[in-house]
Amino acid sequence: MKEVWIVAAGAVTAAGGDLETTWRTLLAGKTAIRRVDRFPTQGYRSEWGALVPDLIPQGRRSLVQTLMDRVLDQVAVAVPEETLLITATTKAGIDNLERRRKGEEADPEDILPAHLGRRAAERLGLLREPFNLSAACASSTVAVAQGASLIGAGWAEAVLILGLDVVTEFVFSGFSALQILSPFPCRPFDRDRAGLTVGEGGAYLFLMEGRKAAKGGFAPLAKVIGCGVSNDAHHITAPDREGRGLIRAVEGALQSAGVKKEEVAGISAHGTGTIHNDAMELTAFRQVFGEKGPPLYSAKGCIGHTFGAAGGIEIALATKILASGLLPPTQGFLNPEKGAEGKVSAQAREIPGPYVLVTNSGFGGINAAVLLQRV
Repeated sequence: MKEVWIVAAGAVTAAGGDLETTWRTLLAGKTAIRRVDRFPTQGYRSEWGALVPDLIPQGRRSLVQTLMDRVLDQVAVAVPEETLLITATTKAGIDNLERRRKGEEADPEDILPAHLGRRAAERLGLLREPFNLSAACASSTVAVAQGASLIGAGWAEAVLILGLDVVTEFVFSGFSALQILSPFPCRPFDRDRAGLTVGEGGAYLFLMEGRKAAKGGFAPLAKVIGCGVSNDAHHITAPDREGRGLIRAVEGALQSAGVKKEEVAGISAHGTGTIHNDAMELTAFRQVFGEKGPPLYSAKGCIGHTFGAAGGIEIALATKILASGLLPPTQGFLNPEKGAEGKVSAQAREIPGPYVLVTNSGFGGINAAVLLQRV
């Protein structure tokens, strides 16, 4: 298999308009979760969210198009025209569907996920037909696994991953109806957690085949050395309580990388703050890594749950973890859930070793894991 390098990464979140600002906010133990003022929240289960400041639609264009432009503005490397673009989103321009239903000005094409890729490819001058990958809240992570697999198998030399999702009243009301919104800012892996907090954001990850990247003068931020994707087929929204799907995904990532479980230095977990997701993850990690296991954290206490963009943002942040040797704190973590003692912390920690695991899970039983190596 060919080496897969991440040669560039960027992000826009509620915690910062770029990856560096988001990283500093996260590392400082601060949170970007605020009361939502984009739409009325009366009558919903929560009033909290992590929304990108000053994100407003431009004319007939959707919020996600405006967000995409902010993310693409950060692409500071020359992207070859033969690069394959994979977008990852769960809702795309859903706000334009809302506006259209209200009789307001909206671009109907902007509602479709495929439209994101076409617009981005046109802006970047890419020749290959892009495609969108929608795998619930593991979308971006699965997209990275897909892109790395295509490069590893020799079917592509460069892949650009673009993960994007925004918060609208439709999205907010849906999660409220499922009764999984926390009435207070989310507390991942805390025994007093009561649900997730919605967030929005976007990220790009530029993957290249190692030799082509070196020849082109690119330096790697990290290497993608293992991936695993599974589905537990348990429930339309709830995870398998025993974590069997996540276990398969993590073991698949370790096996494809040829890395022993003892060598993993830290885990960027999904960590939504819902009762069942956090318990499932702790169960799965204990099954794979044993009672001790590596330390882990969740970014969602800082930036909220960014849905299909979550994995892209968290993998971009993982390149910072590897470069600094620091695992960020988990915001909102006060009272450890059983199994989180000694593994999750409200303080940043130094981690040894060159390997960091990123995991995400989603509705429908989807699970994905990506193993990164420091360079």
